[in-house]
Amino acid sequence: MRMGSGTFAACCIAIEVLGVALFLRGFFPAPVRSSSGTEHQAEPPAPEPAAGASSNWTKLPPPLFSKVVIMLIDGLRDDFVFGSKGVKFMPYTTYVVEKGASHSFVAEAKPPTVTMPRIKEKKTLLPSLLVLCGDHGMSETGGHGGSSTEEVNTPLVLISSAFERKPGDVRRPAHVQQTDLAPTLAVGLGLPIPKHSVGSLLFPVVQGTALREQLRFLHLNTVQLSKLLQENVPSYEKEPGFEQFKMSERLHGNWIRLYLEENNSEVLFNLGIKVRRQYLDALRTLSLSLSRQVMQYDIYSMVMGTVVVLEVLTLLLLSVPQALGSKANLDVPLWSPVPSLLFYLLLLILLAAHVTVCTSAESSCYFCSLPWLAAGGVMALISALLSAVLAALTKPFVDSRRLRTDPGPCPSRWSDVGLLAVLGTVGHALSLGASSFVEEEHQTWYFLVTTLGLALCHEAYSTCFLGGDAEPPGCHRTERGLDSMVPVQGGNPGCDVLELGQTHRRPASLDGPWGRDRWLVLASPWLTLACCRLLRALNPTGVQGAHRPGLGHWLASSDHRAELSVLAALSLLVIFALVQSRCSWASKVALGLGLLGVYCYRAATGSVLFPWQQDNKDISRGVVEARFVYVFVLGILFMGTKDWLKSQVTAAASKVRTRGLWETHSGFILLAALLSRPHNLPVLVSCLAIQAVMAKFIWKPLRHDAVEVTVMHYWFGQAFFYFQGNSNNMATVDVSAGFVGLDTYVAIPAALLTLFATYMGPVLWASHLLNFLSSEAGSGSALSRACFCYALVCSLPASAYIILVTSLRYHLFIWSVFSPKLLYEGTHLLVTAAICVLFTAVDQTHTKP
Repeated sequence: MRMGSGTFAACCIAIEVLGVALFLRGFFPAPVRSSSGTEHQAEPPAPEPAAGASSNWTKLPPPLFSKVVIMLIDGLRDDFVFGSKGVKFMPYTTYVVEKGASHSFVAEAKPPTVTMPRIKEKKTLLPSLLVLCGDHGMSETGGHGGSSTEEVNTPLVLISSAFERKPGDVRRPAHVQQTDLAPTLAVGLGLPIPKHSVGSLLFPVVQGTALREQLRFLHLNTVQLSKLLQENVPSYEKEPGFEQFKMSERLHGNWIRLYLEENNSEVLFNLGIKVRRQYLDALRTLSLSLSRQVMQYDIYSMVMGTVVVLEVLTLLLLSVPQALGSKANLDVPLWSPVPSLLFYLLLLILLAAHVTVCTSAESSCYFCSLPWLAAGGVMALISALLSAVLAALTKPFVDSRRLRTDPGPCPSRWSDVGLLAVLGTVGHALSLGASSFVEEEHQTWYFLVTTLGLALCHEAYSTCFLGGDAEPPGCHRTERGLDSMVPVQGGNPGCDVLELGQTHRRPASLDGPWGRDRWLVLASPWLTLACCRLLRALNPTGVQGAHRPGLGHWLASSDHRAELSVLAALSLLVIFALVQSRCSWASKVALGLGLLGVYCYRAATGSVLFPWQQDNKDISRGVVEARFVYVFVLGILFMGTKDWLKSQVTAAASKVRTRGLWETHSGFILLAALLSRPHNLPVLVSCLAIQAVMAKFIWKPLRHDAVEVTVMHYWFGQAFFYFQGNSNNMATVDVSAGFVGLDTYVAIPAALLTLFATYMGPVLWASHLLNFLSSEAGSGSALSRACFCYALVCSLPASAYIILVTSLRYHLFIWSVFSPKLLYEGTHLLVTAAICVLFTAVDQTHTKP
């Protein structure tokens, strides 16, 4: 089956997104959930167990406290409260603890140790409870996110007049789990225990109550945990905690029967103590089993996702010779007899393996929980991909006649830029195996972009002064210019070297000894390097540089609002000047008004000032101004899409299509200006300036082919992701962009706006790549090759990173360093899939007669 390179790449990336999603679902801990009842309706409490008698206690026990005050301190380490440091740093808390009206614990936080909602309620004579706790600790250097003892252990102090201990009775705090606080507070307030809670009751809190009440509290907690165990662990009956719970319940029933018979003997008391001990043991075991269920990896789902991702990458790599050839299409051998037979055989083997794994699994598995139709579909997809991979591997051996008639690609010398593109992309993928390179990945991209700039300087010097554009002898060179496709014949048939550039061997403007364009070509890489160096100083990022004050911090401070206002206004004017030249008059007006609305929005929110504005009395959320800009964004996108569709039926198709795509690009730029922080507008200006300079004075004059241009766009897009101030830390995501123009939180618009604001660098560079290649006549094959190349360079690091993360899943920094990067890679792959779909859609219009 013949398929265009772009269509094939878009399909591959869409499948890879599915594989990555399956891997992520298995990698990240799935919360233990209860499937019974509804989210907001509490089930009736379990009745008190009774053997041969009926107990009249079927309601919840009365509350122990009238209210709870929680004081949650970010990064509070346990030794900041307990021990010698507690006396120094928190003397009053130490005094309260020593006084005896409290219970102290060391609560263990589960990694990743980051700030998140870990702890998620009438006047009476009951006392009030004060809870002092921390969300996580911190290392000696003040950082957190890992799983070291200092980062995991946090203090948990419960203070109330209901607690009675001897003054000065300072015991060593017991180690508990943070999740134990939820059932403890529920019991203390007379509320049902949250059905999704995996914690166990902190028994010292209820130790002062009557024995029957203690057993009732413990029974309610064990019933709740046993139900959760039954719904999440297939082999729950084999769990020690479940057996202990059943034994405890039987003993509790016997105790209730003796208690109702009003037997106050020592036998009743001793049996009650035994039941309480049994319940406490069962609670600890049940809670440990459920916590272990939360923290373990779903290996089967991870393996299936990894297989899909690796199959896609292998298929892309094997398809390079055909996909990047002159025809930009390839044979996908799915329906021939041998692959079809292999497909059915593989499908049967995979289905049999799936049944075996799912029936013998001792823990819950997401992939096993899927409906058979969905699981079978994934199996069929894996079988089809593997059949295609094997067919692609065996095709050169089977099709020997083709090898004799077509010697394949010319063994030509790679250009410096082409070699750098390959080595840089592969080197970046391999570097992701080290935590330091993940934390400081921006340095890798800054280095690659700088090296690329120097390579372009060398190439420009060679072309302008040394005539350094030699080609291998006897090679058929296809050069695509602005207006035509011109084959330059050579002596070796079947050899294609694909170049994007002028139809001349050397542009006429560079032939003169003092031609102006010659010097512009020479200056362009240095201008690009200068812009990149300035942008690095604007937003320092990464672990090593995030704490350093950059130019962006200086501009964003309230003392420099006037300077920021001038810079923002100038940036918006430059954006208009760089974009408007290729727009229609209607789009120019919409763009100008939209950029004016951007400044008005930032002025309304107090980020910048109007000349007549002296204070912040009129500060608002800027909802009206932002929606005003959204109207122009949608209008420009509509006009661009209309022109693009109109090009299918008009005579001047190329001109109309080019204008439509540029107007769509302009709409993205206007949206980026709205969502960018004011101090980041120079980043957007630099992006547009570098694109304009590189397009006019580098890519066209130096005749770079579509593959090299695509890799350069990808590299610059990644660099600008970090120039914005992003990093591989989730804390740098600017979630405020998701609320621009919204009165309240609306999930889908907020998610889309945040996604665009985060990845506006890669999106704008991909959009420019589409415009640059589409502006060339006969550029359909270039679009297909660009789409394939873009998919490949995005797929390579994602696939490599999944393998690396799987092998490093027990690494100390797996949650603080590697896991956030995994989410970024998955999201970036989703953005890439959307980009490839757009490329494919435009490519289809180019190839239509």
